[in-house]
Amino acid sequence: MLSLANMLQLYAEHNHLLKFEGTMETIIPGVYFHRATKSSPRQPLIYNSGIIIVGQGHKIIHFPEHQIKYGAGDYLVLGVPVPLECEAFTDNDLPVMGIAIDINPAMLHKLVNQIMQHKPLSALSSSAQIGAVQSATLDTAMELVTHRLLTVLNNPIEADIFGEDIVKELVYRVLCGPQGHTLIGLAMHDGHYARIARTLSTMHSSYANQITVEGLAEDVNMSVSSFHRAFRQVTFESPLQYL
Repeated sequence: MLSLANMLQLYAEHNHLLKFEGTMETIIPGVYFHRATKSSPRQPLIYNSGIIIVGQGHKIIHFPEHQIKYGAGDYLVLGVPVPLECEAFTDNDLPVMGIAIDINPAMLHKLVNQIMQHKPLSALSSSAQIGAVQSATLDTAMELVTHRLLTVLNNPIEADIFGEDIVKELVYRVLCGPQGHTLIGLAMHDGHYARIARTLSTMHSSYANQITVEGLAEDVNMSVSSFHRAFRQVTFESPLQYL
């Protein structure tokens, strides 16, 4: 089986993207291809929510109190947009390449409900883990489904027929893996993680309006102190710092 790096290179060749720089959506909605031929210095940005899989190169993301390095064969799971600083590095002068997958809320909720019919997931969504952003290594099952996803991206007919199901399996594999607690917390409507996710949606759509911590906490039925603590656990910043 070809490596993910080779699969991403084939995708770039097949779609005439050998000179492409940046991130673009593929023919499967919610699936994005990323390519950068040069390393980039540490700079501030917001990581959007979703699953990020690296096939080539590596990155270091910096939080206020820690940093995470992840590279080829690793993935990240973010349930909410997270502000951070990031460095990207090419390896052996080969471009940084990877894919990102949006999380469809309806699909996520259905998957979590189906899984919970067979085994309890509450232990994975404890409040102690809601802000735990870490990289994980693709296991065999996730590598295989990522390989299938990259394969059908080069075939419009197969992408149309199988694409949604392959993305669904990928989300399922993440749910069952070491970073599954992030998505499970997002699916739990009354949990702190899901409430902060709703708050962030409000902040992103209404940032030009007057926003107060008291108003945000009231919107999600939390006390100001609990809201402030949960917000920092999820985003690593206070509400006003994030804004």
